[in-house]
Amino acid sequence: MKIKFCGAASGVTGSCHLLQTDKHRVLLDCGQFQGGKAQEALNAEPFPFDPTEVEAVLLSHAHIDHCGRLPLLVKRGFTGKIYCTSATADLLKVMLEDSGYIHEKDAEWQSKRNRRAGKPPVEPLYTFADAQATLDYVVPVEYDQLIKLNDEMRFVFNDAGHILGSAITELWVTEGEKEMKLVFTGDLGMTDRPILRDPTIIKKADCVIMETTYGSRNHTDNTMDVRKLIEIIVKTTRRGGNAVIPSFAVGRTQELIYELNRYYEEHNEYSKDLEHLMVYVDSPMATTATEVFRRNAQVFDEETRSYILKGDDPLMFKNLRFTRSTEESQALNFDPSPKVIISASGMCEAGRIRHHLKHNLWNPKSSIIFVGYQAEGSLGRALVEGKKDVTLFGEEIHVEAEIYNLEGFSGHADQNGLFAWLASFQKAPKQVFLVHGEKESKEVFAELVHEKLGYEPIVVHGVSEYDLDIDEGVITNITEAERTAEIHEDVQKVRSQVAGIHSEIEDILYNTNLSLTSSIPPEKLAEINNIVQELNRAAMSLGVAVSSVNEARDMGDAGLAGKLKADPQAAGN
Repeated sequence: MKIKFCGAASGVTGSCHLLQTDKHRVLLDCGQFQGGKAQEALNAEPFPFDPTEVEAVLLSHAHIDHCGRLPLLVKRGFTGKIYCTSATADLLKVMLEDSGYIHEKDAEWQSKRNRRAGKPPVEPLYTFADAQATLDYVVPVEYDQLIKLNDEMRFVFNDAGHILGSAITELWVTEGEKEMKLVFTGDLGMTDRPILRDPTIIKKADCVIMETTYGSRNHTDNTMDVRKLIEIIVKTTRRGGNAVIPSFAVGRTQELIYELNRYYEEHNEYSKDLEHLMVYVDSPMATTATEVFRRNAQVFDEETRSYILKGDDPLMFKNLRFTRSTEESQALNFDPSPKVIISASGMCEAGRIRHHLKHNLWNPKSSIIFVGYQAEGSLGRALVEGKKDVTLFGEEIHVEAEIYNLEGFSGHADQNGLFAWLASFQKAPKQVFLVHGEKESKEVFAELVHEKLGYEPIVVHGVSEYDLDIDEGVITNITEAERTAEIHEDVQKVRSQVAGIHSEIEDILYNTNLSLTSSIPPEKLAEINNIVQELNRAAMSLGVAVSSVNEARDMGDAGLAGKLKADPQAAGN
């Protein structure tokens, strides 16, 4: 078996890794390169493999640097299946259609310039229609569901805690009579973050492919970052400026809304400042993505679900407004009143944020607040590093606004988080590949892992291929007691999931009855009803899984193992 690293091998974008056996070709992600013209030029290059030979893609999540070249893959001959979680599938439609639209408009704009210069027109990387065609190949699956990919491979998605629907992939590959287990982290999230659950801890693997975005540094304290954000907003708006927040439309924006909701709804020392201060989410994609978040409440963490059960919408507060039209967006820059503007893209490479920067970067009263990773070559990185003169829409802008970088809001695990996740393996993986990080980040993290855990991680540099020795990698000598313990642990996990969902349905129904006696608005009733239906559907499917597991358990441990092997989808993970 071989693995070929085709993207996110030298930096943090373009995630794409090819697994090859004698019979099968499977991709882990197919992302777009981002971060300036040099990186973006890589997107049009031929894939370092034949797309027609790839039979499936296992997609970790819906960020463009992980999914953005899927339409190009299809355009160049891929006809297989794209597996992802159900929430990722919902977000994928938003992300890919928006990306196709942007590529079309960028090509149209460049072609006009070329015509004036006597040059030929350019073709978009892919179109809106290409993006829509790609969605036909998407196969949504649930977390913890064991899926047979082909005669040699089966996989499970686990919650990665990075964005809604993000997944850590466990993949079992059999060659002959031997089996190897690979784990691909995708992007790992932080622990104890709002809305999402913590990243799943994996106990065993032969081979780990691991992201290292923040492998060389740690974030500041998350709680202090929320307070710092509010302090910056209040300081900026008191002096009459705008607080402009470049934010990724999926994940970071919803987290910001959640955190701001707390300060707006609860009494605090800034209540008077916030009472009339408006917050605008100026991104059609972020607006749609927030609606997708609401439809997928079943994967929220306990704290966020408790808000919903109490009848509160954690993604809405009285001073929050979503703008969709171009006219609404333009009006924000001609309204003199201080305000908060959250807009995409998070690295300032495209979208409406560039217009807001043009109107605010020169103003010493305004502040630009970065809340996510800024890749090398991006405008966001240049501003964070102190560049004082930038060009936007052909106009030179001298930077006078205050620039802040609150890395604690990042959706990526920091060095401590990455190390804690890797250190949780019960047995040392035979091979650890470090990807999705800049050179220093990967190398510093590799040294830390070697020093503290004794592992010898492979730091991936550039497009490269490795042989995976299944004899060296295979986990051996698992005792019958260990196997029985694992099986019973899985049964208890499924039971607890069903019990939790059953309890939530009862709480929601109870609170619905209370709300109905107090003239509940139709939209709130519809929202509660949607949540009930989602949870009920999950309970039904999990109930079937538990019945299958209980039936197999009654057959005895050997019988359960056989049933899991024969019918993994019915039995659950």
